[in-house]
Amino acid sequence: MKTRLLTSVFVLALAHSSAHAINAKYAKELERSGCTQVSEAQGCDITKTRAENATAGFVTEAPAESSSAGKQTPYAGHWLAVGPTGGTVANIRINNKEQVWVNNIRVKAKRSDGALVFKHGLVTYTIQGDRRLKGEDTWSDFVAGSNGKILAK
Repeated sequence: MKTRLLTSVFVLALAHSSAHAINAKYAKELERSGCTQVSEAQGCDITKTRAENATAGFVTEAPAESSSAGKQTPYAGHWLAVGPTGGTVANIRINNKEQVWVNNIRVKAKRSDGALVFKHGLVTYTIQGDRRLKGEDTWSDFVAGSNGKILAK
């Protein structure tokens, strides 16, 4: 009984006293400077601003935006769903808030496995978020058994 209790106390004490890699002040300095722990070891200066470190070549990503108004979603824009023969199936418009209109009718959209998926009638549309993937933006009508590509306008 005592052995079990001592073992439990030891395991809890060990789990409770886990070391944290950085403290809150250091984390804020990293965030403000745009450095990471790895880039700091390579010369990124956490006492400088993100812009100064970007000029020095240590910060490659854009700074995080605090509001969603300035963010650009990869789905935003005008799209054209085309049939197997090249005819237009639908005109699609997506704004930065990922609100979707198909033929000027608002439809609900959701993210699924890196893509934006939405339905209009019996047709399901899928637009991939990774714009490097070519030919992955498609539509399908499972009732009619037809499908096609979605092209950016």
